[in-house]
Amino acid sequence: MYPDNLTRDEADRRSKLIQTHSYAIEIDLSGREVSAPEQQFVSTSSVEFTAYEPGGLHIDLIADRVLRAELDGVEIDPAGFADSRLGFEVTEGTHQLNVKAVFFYSRSGQGLHRFVDPLDQRTYLYTQFEASDARRAYACFEQPDLKARFSISVIAPQAWRVVSSGSAVARTDAGDGFARTEFGETLPISTYLTALVAGDYHAVEHSYSGTNGIVEMSVLCRQSLVAHLDDDVIIATTNQGFEVFEKHFAFPYPFGKYDQVFVPEYNGGAMENIGCVTFRDEYIFRSRVTAATSDFRRGTILHELSHMWFGNLVTMKWWDDLWLKESFATWASNFAISEVDEDPSLPWASFRSGSKTVAYRQDQLPSTHPVSADIVDLEALEYNFDQITYAKGASVLVQLVAFVGRETFLAGVRSYFADHAYGNTTLVDLLAALEKVSGQDLTAWSAQWLETAGVNTLELELAVDGAGTITAADLLQTAPAEWPTLRRHRLALGLYDLVDGSLARVDRIEVDLSEARTPVPGLIGRARPDAIVINDDDLTYAKMKLDPHTADTVLAHLATLPSALSRAVLWGALWDACRDAELPAERYVDVVLRSVLPETGLTAVSNVLGQAATAVGSYAPPTSRDALRDRWERDLAELLAQAPAGSDHQLSLARAYVWAVSDGPGAEDLAAWLIGDRVPTGLLIDADFRWSVVASLARLGRLSAADIEAELVRDGSITGSEQAAGARAARPDAGAKAEAWRLAVEEDSVPNATQGWICLRFWQRDQDELLEPYIEKYFRAAEEISAATGVWAVKGSSMRKNVLRNLFPWPADLDSFLTRLDAWLAGADLNSSTKRAILERRDDLVRSLRCQQAAV
Repeated sequence: MYPDNLTRDEADRRSKLIQTHSYAIEIDLSGREVSAPEQQFVSTSSVEFTAYEPGGLHIDLIADRVLRAELDGVEIDPAGFADSRLGFEVTEGTHQLNVKAVFFYSRSGQGLHRFVDPLDQRTYLYTQFEASDARRAYACFEQPDLKARFSISVIAPQAWRVVSSGSAVARTDAGDGFARTEFGETLPISTYLTALVAGDYHAVEHSYSGTNGIVEMSVLCRQSLVAHLDDDVIIATTNQGFEVFEKHFAFPYPFGKYDQVFVPEYNGGAMENIGCVTFRDEYIFRSRVTAATSDFRRGTILHELSHMWFGNLVTMKWWDDLWLKESFATWASNFAISEVDEDPSLPWASFRSGSKTVAYRQDQLPSTHPVSADIVDLEALEYNFDQITYAKGASVLVQLVAFVGRETFLAGVRSYFADHAYGNTTLVDLLAALEKVSGQDLTAWSAQWLETAGVNTLELELAVDGAGTITAADLLQTAPAEWPTLRRHRLALGLYDLVDGSLARVDRIEVDLSEARTPVPGLIGRARPDAIVINDDDLTYAKMKLDPHTADTVLAHLATLPSALSRAVLWGALWDACRDAELPAERYVDVVLRSVLPETGLTAVSNVLGQAATAVGSYAPPTSRDALRDRWERDLAELLAQAPAGSDHQLSLARAYVWAVSDGPGAEDLAAWLIGDRVPTGLLIDADFRWSVVASLARLGRLSAADIEAELVRDGSITGSEQAAGARAARPDAGAKAEAWRLAVEEDSVPNATQGWICLRFWQRDQDELLEPYIEKYFRAAEEISAATGVWAVKGSSMRKNVLRNLFPWPADLDSFLTRLDAWLAGADLNSSTKRAILERRDDLVRSLRCQQAAV
């Protein structure tokens, strides 16, 4: 049973019974009313609402205890608080409900998270409420369609900076060194979009001259990160986003002010809290990063900004349409970048190499589901909050934009904002707006693309005569047996010939197809090109199989294609072929090694290096894996030596090399790097890169616990602490493994980010004998997570996922382990979310075996 669950039916009944009007929230961080001020705080909610009929009702809160509660001045017995609910009876009419309770600070990244920086002992707090964790900080009706106006006040140390969703309007003395900050009333918003940030934050203030006047803004971070804060870049990105969105959405920024706060120990990438966006503070780069990483942060900043319109101004009625706001924001961030950058195709090339690759993988797992999922309760939400929601949804929106036309799509979006501002909607409302401006019935489109799961595969079938002329051409569309929907696709065929040793596009043919077989008359009578790229320009969402002639050409000449977007499409096709056991791991690694240095799409560079490492470690057959591993390590070293000094390619190759080395000359290189010896010219062994080297040497048994402790003395930041915990977990030492397991699985005081790194580093190749006992321990841990027993009764969802996904065993003998795993699964009583996580990893294992066996 999912803890503190709420069903869609319950939420629907409540929204039909009441309408919320306003909240007055006071959060007291002084600790004066609690016994453990570093663990607890007090919050008071005063909620005005109207009941349309008499009946039973409950307000939501996840708290230690209720101190006082009253409805219209009549006391409610606090003893009635149980299972995250305080129940009461209402009569028809308007009511005032007051609830004062003691809540816990979080160390899981959910609710009100409290963090003390080990570098300077300064305290930082921030909230993370999506999807249903506002009730961890104040009593509320926790569902997105019960919007209300919020007036928030906070009692905190006088020296702290306090930020919330509204603008600060008053600050008064609260005694004993504390101050009370009052924030202005917001417009109607959902509970999960409210926010509180408090602590010793550094702030840089600025403003934007918007459509409706000046928008006051700020960028906040921890004091220990101030030296690394590139606020000028962050502000410039934000200003560009405001210009694009206000212009194309034709709706002024609706929430007054805009703060962006970079916070520690964050579970996700960012959260679109109204007027107070939070980001993981790893986005304040304390070490050198590639342009791809900077671009990813840029996209995240714009993703969250676009949410102010799509998601915040207009909010989904229930979590069935979570995908819509997230997919739109992903599309909008890439759209914004394409509007301001010199080459508008580059963000879409990055999208194809990054998000879309992830979407294809997720859509082929046994847990795949329609983009528009059936979210019956919060448990279903947790295990459907995935890359179908984000990446596939965004890919489908790209396809929709191609289908109706960009300007038509934007016109429909503008109508949608104007008609539903400050309200709640469903998918039907957006489709109605698009149908109105496009004149097209989108019912069939929605049924095909949003209400069914799975990815289609497209393949070109050609007949060629002896002179090399195409005599017949058909596009074939297939679907997996589990999800047999054939869809309507609009795509382009790119025709390429080798010209002076390089591939050049000589023609482009647009095709609409919806059947299993679609003739392509535009190809008949032509000399067969050297390559035909299906879905060139990446207009639709589908896998593609290269015809044999094209495959040979691409494997030999991929790097010569002039378009980063076309190369991204082909990189994706080659990776799909490798994962589908159609292209041996050795051949995929070969094309990566030959093509990665000339590749200018930097997202593609980092991704294909990671994919090649997976091919080496998981897809190569055991009989030839050692030889391929040796070649991978050796050739990466050669490429690293050839890469321009200080270039992004050099850094990406160095990162790949660090994890490719075995216990030989490569390990000697890494050890030398730590003392400043043998370092390639231009490569910086800065803090974050150094920790990668440390972790890799630790997995090889080259560093002791004392060595890692010395590194932690060198970098005493929270990042250093997290990385040190991961490095300890990687060591091939029985005591280190036992302690890592205890901290990750059995201990309830380890914060979320530290636990995540322990889980990520724990299972290392070539440590099978040492790790064998942890197979049974993993099975027991999964059962405890499912039953929510022991520490798992209180640990957050991110920590459960860390264990289930990253501690999943991966021994060298996958075949024997699969038999063992299936025997356990047959008898285990697991809830839906636990079983889903394990079945996804099982699918990875089965795919690896399939690739290994096909290559023999």
